Amino acid sequence: MQISVSSTLTVYHDGQFWVGLAEHVEGGRYGVACIVFGAEPSNEEILHFITGKWAKLSFFGDEVTETSRPAKNPKRRAREAAKALKRPAVSTKAQQALANQYETMKRESAQARSQRRTDEAEARFEQRKLKRKRKQRGH
Repeated sequence: MQISVSSTLTVYHDGQFWVGLAEHVEGGRYGVACIVFGAEPSNEEILHFITGKWAKLSFFGDEVTETSRPAKNPKRRAREAAKALKRPAVSTKAQQALANQYETMKRESAQARSQRRTDEAEARFEQRKLKRKRKQRGH
């Protein structure tokens, strides 16, 4: 069984920060991670990031995707490369994966917040019960 692995890092300026968009396809599974560099990164900084921190990235989104096979015709490959360079830096697939990640994190934090509120309300109720019990005993 052959597993194909493909990774791309696109660095672009989003108006405020320099952002890196890492896209990773392994065995037909597509994942994306967003890295904020802040100031404009130099080539050495990007190379250091790729060699040192790439393995630690957590790629979000495990949708099965069909990987495109490169065309055998070199002229067609050149046309496809030129077309890819004209496209905007952020792919819609990456945008969707990041949006899904944001929604998932928002949902998880809302659940955690709700659980924390419930626990705090129960603790306050228990305190009131204890206080009432102490008052009843006459202490």
